[in-house]
Amino acid sequence: MKKITLIILVLLSFICANAQVEEPRSRLELGVAGGMNFSRMEFQPSIRQKLLGGYNGGLSLRYTSEKYFSMICATQIEVNFSQRGWKEDFDDGTNNFYSRVMDYVEIPLFAHLSWGKEERGFQFFLNLGPQFGFLLNEKEYYNGDWKIEERPVSLQPIYGKKIEHNFDYGIAGGLGIEWKTRAGNFFIEGRYYYALGDIFGNSKTDDFGRSANMTIYARLGYSIRLF
Repeated sequence: MKKITLIILVLLSFICANAQVEEPRSRLELGVAGGMNFSRMEFQPSIRQKLLGGYNGGLSLRYTSEKYFSMICATQIEVNFSQRGWKEDFDDGTNNFYSRVMDYVEIPLFAHLSWGKEERGFQFFLNLGPQFGFLLNEKEYYNGDWKIEERPVSLQPIYGKKIEHNFDYGIAGGLGIEWKTRAGNFFIEGRYYYALGDIFGNSKTDDFGRSANMTIYARLGYSIRLF
């Protein structure tokens, strides 16, 4: 099912390039964007968590190929640095905490669909497609005088356990608004990513049946037209 979903999203990312042309366009834009991440993990067995804050930033290329009725259709690829992970909620009335921060290079491939002004004014847009990630490094943070053996038995394997799958993949979607001016284009976007892969092994003999990234992005950006 995961593979089928991913294939569908890859095809969706190229739908603009292959759809019947209504009003042809040929426009390439280079962009830069960055902002905050708020992430957690989907674990089975579950772990009580709080959202972990982090940073994201990177570059994008967007090629606009056509206007299909009122919809402006483009393909967008990005290369981003992104911090993800989780922060465990001890919920024991103390200041004890444990968190894991994972640094990724992310490569989203989006169908970028927009509605509004093409040259000067505002556009509303939707980004949707697959996203791939490559783990750069990871680090654990903790404080307090708690001991691993005092934690619930089902949680103990997580502490000190290295990430086993450095390649990550999933689906991402975002909504935003872009302001097109003579000086370039300014945009703001909210985005959500849901991983289809796991960071740990998920066989019957492994500690976790599910260990997937889930991340909310808040991004500000700027782009210029190359041609």
